[in-house]
Amino acid sequence: MRHHGLGRAWRTLGIGALVGMSTLLLVACSSDDDGADTETTTTSTATTEATTTTEATASASATEAPTETAAATEAATESPAAGSGTTISVATEGDLAPYLVGPEGLTLYMFTNDADGVSNCSGQCATNWPPLVVADGEEPTASEDAPGELGVIEREDGLGRQVTYNGMPLYYWVGDTAPGQTSGHEVGGVWFVVPPTEAAASAGISQAAGGDGPGY
Repeated sequence: MRHHGLGRAWRTLGIGALVGMSTLLLVACSSDDDGADTETTTTSTATTEATTTTEATASASATEAPTETAAATEAATESPAAGSGTTISVATEGDLAPYLVGPEGLTLYMFTNDADGVSNCSGQCATNWPPLVVADGEEPTASEDAPGELGVIEREDGLGRQVTYNGMPLYYWVGDTAPGQTSGHEVGGVWFVVPPTEAAASAGISQAAGGDGPGY
């Protein structure tokens, strides 16, 4: 009887040990699953954050690009056209000073074969003596020391809107390449620098008395 009792006790202990080991295994597996779930959640969160950051950066870049393009376009639109600003000013140095100059400081000339408000210089003449023109919608301006009357005429040869001073059309001379040069003065006896007086045209014509050649 005593031996049978001991056998039952050992069997009970064995079953208890097996149950305990099974419980430990279940707990361990559960811990592993929780860790895997946590790792998966962390990875998923990191991936979501990276995607969100990438999308935000792409969106910001896409927004900045049109803004920069618009700014460049606006700057290009606002850039002044050639000849804008003060159209005519006065050179005060040199043997012929004072006389009128254009926006870049090059000497301006008058052609005594022109009439008031009419240019008689076209073709090869206009190639050698390019007219001073302003863009459509612009009006010429002058410095305070040029008191004559400014005007604009529409050239018949399509070269644009030519500036006049006291009614006389103004021109450059192809031979002048830098400010201060006046090599076109008295060419052919009909081309002259323009003094900044209120009677510039008549002054130029009186200087040219006797000059009737084409001058180009």
